[in-house]
Amino acid sequence: MKSIAIFASGTGSNAQNIITYFKNNPDIYVNCVYSNKENAPVLHKAQQLGVPSLTFNKENFYNSDLILETLKNQNPNIIVLAGFLWKFPEKIINAFSGKIINIHPALLPKFGGKGMYGMNVHKAVVANKETHSGITIHHVTKNYDEGATIFQEKVALSDTDTAADVAKKIHNLEAKHFPKIIEDVILNKI
Repeated sequence: MKSIAIFASGTGSNAQNIITYFKNNPDIYVNCVYSNKENAPVLHKAQQLGVPSLTFNKENFYNSDLILETLKNQNPNIIVLAGFLWKFPEKIINAFSGKIINIHPALLPKFGGKGMYGMNVHKAVVANKETHSGITIHHVTKNYDEGATIFQEKVALSDTDTAADVAKKIHNLEAKHFPKIIEDVILNKI
């Protein structure tokens, strides 16, 4: 069987969607949800769906090999960042080269980089009077949002859309496409 490790920091809507998508798949499953926040709602969602979880702090993540060794022991086929806000350590990126992907709530290279996540992105899109926004699923490198693009999907915006309206449209794209693209990457279809 092929396995997925998910890293998430927040509510976990994408993580929940991914876990649910693969719940009855005989060949692919989510083996663990990792979070840098002990009280993140994603942990409760993982527990409800029967997926083990692990929390860690900055010391564990950046200055020790705890997470790296745990990942090596679990040996996931893919590591998925689903609303994970910390920069990924190079030692993990190097150990799992080409196996770490992220979803970004905009059409990269626009509105990417440090600090560009969640509502920050949507507010910037509205302020810039963009006619479209979308999602970008990409490989993770040592620099924020600079890895090779795997998939993009766009959605039209109206001049009356608020940041909350944009967020809803982006969330719908994430729900529709993210699990399927993960599956395609695992099965080497893309």
